[in-house]
Amino acid sequence: MIIFRRLLFLFLACLFLQACNSSMSKSQDIDEETVIEAKNEPDTLAEVIMPEDTIAKSFLLGRFDPAKHEDFEKITSAHGAGSGLGAYLHKETMAAFKEMHAAAKKEGISLTIRSATRNFFRQKQIWEAKWTGARKVGGKDLSKSKPDPAERATEILLFSSMPGTSRHHWGSDMDLNAFENSYFASGKGLKEYEWLKAHAAEYGFGQPYTEKGEGKRLYGYEEEKWHWSYLPLAKKYLKAYVAQVVPADIYGFKGAEVAEKLKVIERYVEGIASDCK
Repeated sequence: MIIFRRLLFLFLACLFLQACNSSMSKSQDIDEETVIEAKNEPDTLAEVIMPEDTIAKSFLLGRFDPAKHEDFEKITSAHGAGSGLGAYLHKETMAAFKEMHAAAKKEGISLTIRSATRNFFRQKQIWEAKWTGARKVGGKDLSKSKPDPAERATEILLFSSMPGTSRHHWGSDMDLNAFENSYFASGKGLKEYEWLKAHAAEYGFGQPYTEKGEGKRLYGYEEEKWHWSYLPLAKKYLKAYVAQVVPADIYGFKGAEVAEKLKVIERYVEGIASDCK
């Protein structure tokens, strides 16, 4: 009887040990899976944040000084003239433009930067000069011919951005050679424009403000054959702008109160050629 009890005890003890080992094995498997999943999780909050959320809103709105920004480069007489001379561009934009400039020159095409980065405060000067009538628009003093704020803003928005909404804030955009579409319609200007249409994309550049009409752009500024964007940067900044900026961020200048009514973000900031989005 004693032998039987000992054998029964040993048998039960074996069953208990086997159950414990099985439980520990399963626990170890779970722990290993947890470790593997944890390794696949982002190590820091910075990895969770989308890239467009890491770009400062103040930058997107042009509320900074490009002369004091480490990513911006001053334009010299080798590549700029007029208001473009001494202005600034993002270093990546400038490097790409220098390559395009050299390639165009080999084919007898001259490309000159006439305007580059304009921050919020410079854009405000341009906008308010037109708003107050100090600068004529189409030969008219809009403060008198367009007393209604929405109508006046709409007239200015044919070719000029509200402060805080311009692609020129980002250092990715520039105006080349002239500020009139008529210049690019014939002769030397036509050759320059045709070269840009054929080759600018090879260097990362695109024309955001193409012709408007049915089957083309429906909204935004009028066609600007002189305005070119360095798309590797501009697309990133546009995505960030749309993700972060709201109508309440468009303020601090005369006429800002109609920004939301005119849907300046949706229709003007986003109102660009499809291949520039």
